[in-house]
Order: sequence, then C-alpha cells, then structure tokens
Amino acid sequence: MNPLPNTPSQSPAENSTSLVSAIGLLLLCFFLAASPVQAEEGDKPALVPLPAAAPSPRENPTTPAKVALGRQLFFDTRLSGDNRMSCASCHLPDKAFADGLPRSAGNAGQELTRNTPSLLNVAFFERLFWDGRSKSLEEQALAPLQSPAEMNQDLDELEKELNAVPGYRRQFQDVFQSPVTRRGVAQALAAFQRTLVTQPSPFDRYLAGDEEALSDEAKRGLELFTGAADCVRCHQGPLLSDGKYYRLGVSFIDEGRGGVTGAATDKARFRTPSLRNIAQTAPYMHDGSMKTLYRVVEYYYRDAPSSSRPGRELDIRPLTGQSYSEIPAIVAFLESLTGEAPRITAPDLP
Repeated sequence: MNPLPNTPSQSPAENSTSLVSAIGLLLLCFFLAASPVQAEEGDKPALVPLPAAAPSPRENPTTPAKVALGRQLFFDTRLSGDNRMSCASCHLPDKAFADGLPRSAGNAGQELTRNTPSLLNVAFFERLFWDGRSKSLEEQALAPLQSPAEMNQDLDELEKELNAVPGYRRQFQDVFQSPVTRRGVAQALAAFQRTLVTQPSPFDRYLAGDEEALSDEAKRGLELFTGAADCVRCHQGPLLSDGKYYRLGVSFIDEGRGGVTGAATDKARFRTPSLRNIAQTAPYMHDGSMKTLYRVVEYYYRDAPSSSRPGRELDIRPLTGQSYSEIPAIVAFLESLTGEAPRITAPDLP
C-alpha cells in the first residue's frame, strides 16, 4: 500500500540523544524481528524514528542567523514576480506546511497540476518534489520562485529588489559576507526548512515502551500495516517512505518521474511520500484527488485498477483478500504518526 500525501515547491525538535537512541533501538528490534514482510535479500523493511535534527551539508552549515534570514524570506512576498505570493502562501504553518487544497493557485491565480506537499521533515528526503527532480533543499528552493506557473520571479530582478532593502543587505553581509545573491537566498531558505522537524509521535512513544500511547485499534492497524496489508513494503524508514517512484493508476495525464528522466518506464510514476503527520495534510495523492485517509486506504483495498494498458503497468494491485473492516484500524495507525510540529509564525520583515 502506498497512500500519498501532498506537492509544488519547516525550531528543531528538542529530543534528548538518549531518547532518540532508545527509540531507534526498539524500533529496529521490533520490525526486524516481527515484520513478516520479505524484501530483497539483506534489505528488510524497517520503521525507524526521525533524528532529533536534520544534518546540514558542509557547504551550507545551519546557523541561527541563517535560519532567521530564511524564515523571513519564506514569508516575504517579494520573492514572487508580482510581490503577491510567498513560500508560505502554499506552505502554511497551521496546515502542517501544506495548504489543505487539492491543488494550489499559482501565478495569476491559475491552478497548479499537483498537490502541495508538507514541508515537515522535508530535509530527510534525498530528492524533492513528486517527481524527484531536485537533489537538495538548496536546489529545490529556487525552483518555485522561477517557475512561470508558480511564483514567476526573475532571479536577477529578485537580487536587485532585495539588495535595495537595507535590512536584507545587512543580514546577507552578516550571514554570507556578500550582498544578496540567489545562492544565498537558496541557502537561507534551505537552512530554515531543515529546522522543520517534528517531535516523536504516539507511535514512536509506543515503541519506546509507552503501551498507552496507541489505542487498541491503532495497534491492530500497525499489525496490518506491517503484515497483511503490506504497507511497509513502500512506507518504511524514518519518513515511512522508501523514496522510490510508483505508478498507482490514479492519473496517467501527469508524466511524473518520466518528465524528469525521459524514460517511458518512469511515466506516471511518483515518489512515495512521507506518512509523518499524514493526518494533517489532506487531501491526498499527487493530484489531491482523495479527500480522506479512509478513501486512500479504500483505494488500495478495492479501487486500484486490476489491469493497465501496455507500457503503463501498475506497481500495485488491489488487496482483494482483505476485509473492508480493516480500514479504520489502518487509519487509526496512520493518525498515530502525528508528531508535534515546530510553531512558526510570520516574522517582521525588513
């Protein structure tokens, strides 16, 4: 099963090192010992906790001043061509850094083609966007700004506009020892997004030894998730995502990964999303076509197409041997994956 959350395009979690280590050991032991899923030889699926904070690349170390600058830029409408949109226009802090819409409105109000993903824990993905076209947060940060369909910003003009603001000139000089540059904008935005790490969820606390953290129904859902429903085949690791790309039969219009690689075998394939805080990021699928988690699980149980056309073979098949009565339990488990998100508010802008 591969229930997808949200795509166009965030204070770190304050966990002790000992708690993270304990959770990690218990999670690994539990799943390596108890999961009936058989993956490739030597590669058994496992669910593991998130680290307490996201690592930063050597070329862009995270600092408080850089994060503060990135937070300002994230909320600043001057990053768009018409000065009407900011990153926070589609990634709302009170919507788990998604927006709650099937598809966002982009430049000039035109509807975009994909659902906006949450930015919570985004730093742990190796590739960004539904189609995986960006390899880093730094690379990803500028893509929506430049996209004619999204923020429609000319980066030369952006540099000129921000360099005309004394406050930004001073901050960039302090952080990067340079005037405002597109590279600095990307690095500051990336540094801010690396702080958007959630705290341990009820599921994490359950595996750390708190038997009361999950309801009986959620425990049953966990059993199904790692067993008969086989959700763990694609939803594994700290993000509950294997980072791979699948064709689910939801829509064949969007080229998906194929639009990046040019390979026919990648057409209409999309990256497995994280299930962290999934209950807060409806609607679901790359096109935002499914309104509830129940509907997503229902799709895998019965409604996924049982056949496909040549060259567009599906990577899933309906769980016809499973009972509909199991769906609420899986939904209860998915709801237990919600960890407290950083509380981010719009800052004063220079």
